[in-house]
Amino acid sequence: MNKRLLQTLGLLLAGLSPAASGDKPLELNDRRELLVDDYLIEKLQQVRLVLHEPRDEGIVLRFDKPWEGAFCGYSTVIKDGSLYRLYYRGLPRAKADGSNLESTCYAESQDGITWSKPELGLFKINDSWRNNVILADAAPATHNFSPFLDTCPQAPAEERFKALAGTEKSGLMAFVSADGIHWQRRGAEPVLRKGLFDSQNVSFWSDAEKRYLCYFRTWTGDGYAGFRTVSRSTSTDFIHWSEPTAMSFGDTPMEHIYINQTHAYFNAPHLYIAVAARFMPNRRVLSEEQARQINVDPGYFNDCSDVVLMTSRGGAVYDRTFMEAFIAPGIGWSNWVSRSNYPALNVVPTGENEMSIYVNQNYAQPSACLHRYSLRRDGFASLTAGYQGGEMLSKILTFSGERLLLNFRTSAAGQISVEICDESGQPLPGFALADCKPLIGNELNRAVVWAHGESVAALAGRPIRLRLAMKDAHLYALQFVR
Repeated sequence: MNKRLLQTLGLLLAGLSPAASGDKPLELNDRRELLVDDYLIEKLQQVRLVLHEPRDEGIVLRFDKPWEGAFCGYSTVIKDGSLYRLYYRGLPRAKADGSNLESTCYAESQDGITWSKPELGLFKINDSWRNNVILADAAPATHNFSPFLDTCPQAPAEERFKALAGTEKSGLMAFVSADGIHWQRRGAEPVLRKGLFDSQNVSFWSDAEKRYLCYFRTWTGDGYAGFRTVSRSTSTDFIHWSEPTAMSFGDTPMEHIYINQTHAYFNAPHLYIAVAARFMPNRRVLSEEQARQINVDPGYFNDCSDVVLMTSRGGAVYDRTFMEAFIAPGIGWSNWVSRSNYPALNVVPTGENEMSIYVNQNYAQPSACLHRYSLRRDGFASLTAGYQGGEMLSKILTFSGERLLLNFRTSAAGQISVEICDESGQPLPGFALADCKPLIGNELNRAVVWAHGESVAALAGRPIRLRLAMKDAHLYALQFVR
């Protein structure tokens, strides 16, 4: 019996038989692909997708100014070149949503870790111009002002930053800014009306879809009935928007998604990451006595919430591969209260190997603050094998490029080997597992090497499959590059 037949029989016995060769190939080109869903995966044997837990790096900002207070929220972090910008709602008193007691506040950082609140002198607050407020007396826009840095190539310089804000009554209004500090409304009329908008409603330019996207609050029932959920509209000019489409979540249970925080991931912008707040209404943890001890507002300890990870590759579809918490509430009572643990919009790089997520904590308490959480780059989840080892067979795909890079880590005893196969799952000459030099280590971008070297240029544009043999290892992302 020849070697190729033995390999095919081995696939069949292992449950890794490839699908019919008539499947349309995935067009990877030179995109970076993260292992956060089953997009690349045809078959798995003793490997699985694992969600990783961000590390709490502690408090980076306290909401301790008189115009900020216990009810600060709806935060956005934008990396603008070497400068990090933070926007958030200032609200010192409960039950004042949509009023002029709300303001939009601003902080900045050179590294995403140490933050300062500049005294901008734009608005007089509490009889003083010495404050970090960029929008005031603009209700209801200050309730949920959500800005972004416009990466559309045709965006004029005076509209380098854009934002949406508003409520069901007002609709979502468009704002623009040249510098991210001085804002003006674009047009007299709201640009989006068909939604309830009673949370942070996020937008961005999608280079993958060549249009602006907005993900906003709707409910599954009429009015405010059913589950808090998300709908999506698109636009080519940021003024005229499509009819809303409700997002689907696959075959998963409905949950309250309070804020969705959907955005194009900085390291693979065709992939949208949603670091979302999952709200559990009436799931009370604290007793009244415990609530008094942490001085939480009496109306804000009857619910709890955490952070979940969702992804999308365009269209009105979220993937919820992981139903477990991405960031769970911390130890202690302070974060087991209503509206705490709400993530800021955007995951941003904060080092060569690191990215950061920011989360509002201690809500409705004098100690309200913003925490930073860190992960390795691309490290939301990974394809993971234990010590016993396992394999992944990919779907049929095409690529452009000359080398294959992996973001991975192994133990000292672990390794990853890569085989390139034809559509039927048979190894191509020179690219079999036996030809691959095992990858051992912990790197963001390591080229796969076979006996002949790194080059895969001869296979570019040809339908192939990848087979990965892994032992005590994590694979976070892969990319074909020139």
